[in-house]
Amino acid sequence: MTDWSTEKLHADYAQSLRVDRLLYDSETEHQRLRVFENPTFGRVLTLDDVVQTTEGDNAIYHEMLTHVPILAHGAARHVCIVGGGDGGMAREVLKHASVDHVTMVEIDGGVVEFSKQYLPALSAGAFDDPRLNLVIADGADFMRETQGGFDVIIVDSTDPIGPGEVLFTDTFYGHAKRALAPGGILVTQNGVPFLQPDELTNTMRAFTALFADATCYLATIPTYAGGPMAFGWGSDGDARHTTLDVLQGRFAAAGLDPFYYTPAVHKAAFALPGYVARLLG
Repeated sequence: MTDWSTEKLHADYAQSLRVDRLLYDSETEHQRLRVFENPTFGRVLTLDDVVQTTEGDNAIYHEMLTHVPILAHGAARHVCIVGGGDGGMAREVLKHASVDHVTMVEIDGGVVEFSKQYLPALSAGAFDDPRLNLVIADGADFMRETQGGFDVIIVDSTDPIGPGEVLFTDTFYGHAKRALAPGGILVTQNGVPFLQPDELTNTMRAFTALFADATCYLATIPTYAGGPMAFGWGSDGDARHTTLDVLQGRFAAAGLDPFYYTPAVHKAAFALPGYVARLLG
């Protein structure tokens, strides 16, 4: 019989992916890690049976959390990634030759090591880039203690359960704001608002108190089922209103060839459906 991996993140909704071949199954100090192959999505990473990323659709998530703030900013040199142990976020950030330095803070070194072995396509050599400084530490502790100066901070967290819970707190967001350089941008993963409205509402409450410009933008990622995923956006600058013409120029200069991102998608992602806009208050 064919095995299935069933994600039960939500109380009244579940999704399953067929497991053609199980490649890795092990528990670390923090979580259970599994990698398996699926005919549609390729290799799939789950943490405690919740899908984190897949070879098939990871580019949507990673591109939208990197290219949107970096191209909107226009002069990002120093970027911080909190989480992102699979290396996909670093892969996309480092495609920008204009970025001089990336600090990646991952709580679980085990995630990095097995991703290099079992999901090498996600990092695509990013861990070998001399611009990347990998720090194995708790992201909340790092943000509290860092001197900052980051142009863009990307919070690539798991759901607010277990080790990832602290990355959704007002205190963490306050420390992250302090770590931004003037005009800097903080972006966050905020779940699927149709099924996880509190994730977005709570983050937006904190962002509204902290930032002059607080909102979210959306992207549809097949394995994050239940509708489009929301990404929080916080900044004291005006980067969100960068015009399409300017974005197109920066995009062309960067020489990117994304799977999902385009400057037009970038602008459209901030157009929110009514139910999402109401969650922002």
